[in-house]
Amino acid sequence: MIKVGILGATGYAGQQLVWILRNHPQSEIVFISSHSYANTQYSDIYNNYNGLLKDVCINMEEAENKLSLIDILFIALPHGKSFDIVKKALQQGVKVVDLGADYRLKSPEVYKEWYGLEHEYKEVLEEACYGLVELNREDIKNASLVANPGCYPTASALSLYPLLKHGFINPDSIIIDAKSGVTGAGRNANISNLFTECNDSVKAYGIASHRHTPEIEQMLSSACKEDITLNFTPHLVPMNRGILATCYAKLNTKISTDELKDIYKSFYKDEYFVKIIESLPETKWVRGSNLCHINLKVDGRTNRVIVVAAIDNLIKGAAGQAVQNMNLMFNLKETTGLEFISMAI
Repeated sequence: MIKVGILGATGYAGQQLVWILRNHPQSEIVFISSHSYANTQYSDIYNNYNGLLKDVCINMEEAENKLSLIDILFIALPHGKSFDIVKKALQQGVKVVDLGADYRLKSPEVYKEWYGLEHEYKEVLEEACYGLVELNREDIKNASLVANPGCYPTASALSLYPLLKHGFINPDSIIIDAKSGVTGAGRNANISNLFTECNDSVKAYGIASHRHTPEIEQMLSSACKEDITLNFTPHLVPMNRGILATCYAKLNTKISTDELKDIYKSFYKDEYFVKIIESLPETKWVRGSNLCHINLKVDGRTNRVIVVAAIDNLIKGAAGQAVQNMNLMFNLKETTGLEFISMAI
């Protein structure tokens, strides 16, 4: 059994990790930690665990003292909060999957520009592996520290990577318009995320400034071996969970929708979690699963391609992908504990 510790277990991504790992056939949760709910029984925070989970949340200091008891540490903390604990975990031979942003960007200068913080563990950035499994599988297998991708970058990169890899689109023409459920904003109290503020409304935010932008650019730049600058605009929609990314780019050549679909099907032919579907993706078809649904269409009038992807932001965009990474890091079947499908209704 893989011995697991979870930091930030009471946030939305953290609770999803607890749910998946509790049902994972080869993992055992040794401790769950929470800054806000230290010394509180987990089932008092999430009542769906009443009578099923008796674990009490511990604080960060206690978690540090228990590092020697675990094989892998999952960190679901805000940016800037993982530096010390990552260093201590790696020094003790504990593998780490960080669901936050502290190790996603390879450049400490870019990290400071977008997150407003000096990176405190620059020496390990080169060793940190970006954990988008379908595009980086072999490196993840041998990694000690995996930076779990953000939800928007996951949907965006899976949408556009094949086009850039094959040179079908102009990298400077990319526009990504994406929608997220409210859980993507986290569990902290915030007036803009209250029901009456979000319900019956859709709003754009982070225009030309969202912190996932350099992460998307970094991943897509690796596909075409040149630096990409793109437009990314996220929107908040009144649903609990889900990401729908609609991506636009100018084609470099004349090619049909069917030809591009065949290329996507070939590119992802061995991927369990990425499905090239015939209908337009909807978030409800992937909700509660680790799946990514993709479809695309060529607009012959403008010679643009439009790619649409749907994921669950808390699973494929966070906790599910983190467990997918863990499975690879411990030489397990990649789909272990993740083969559940969406409950559409």
